[in-house]
Amino acid sequence: MQIGELATRTDTSPRLLRYYEEQGLLHAGRDSNDYRIYDAETAVDTVNKIRCLLGAGVPTRLIPLLLPSVDPEKSVFDTPIDPEIRTELEGYRQRLYERQVRVSASLTAIDEYLDRTCTTAH
Repeated sequence: MQIGELATRTDTSPRLLRYYEEQGLLHAGRDSNDYRIYDAETAVDTVNKIRCLLGAGVPTRLIPLLLPSVDPEKSVFDTPIDPEIRTELEGYRQRLYERQVRVSASLTAIDEYLDRTCTTAH
């Protein structure tokens, strides 16, 4: 299947599919005209799993480590993950929590500043 059909079947733009390929998340062969050719049996499933993992907040650098262990008959959420990958995800989650705390503090500071300053009428 060519990229246009895969894009249609997965509701994913061709540009995003090329990005997935650049990141090593999706693999394509080439035909005699050098067009991308995807395996019809696995490409749709792979793209759907990639999108599911991205939607769950998994960074693209970890997805290639997770995809091979996902059971094709199960959801990505029903497949156990390797303990090392779990540790990576837990570290990533902790960094996100820390970032959230900093953003929250910034929002509070801006709110306080705006509440304390005079507004000028134009």
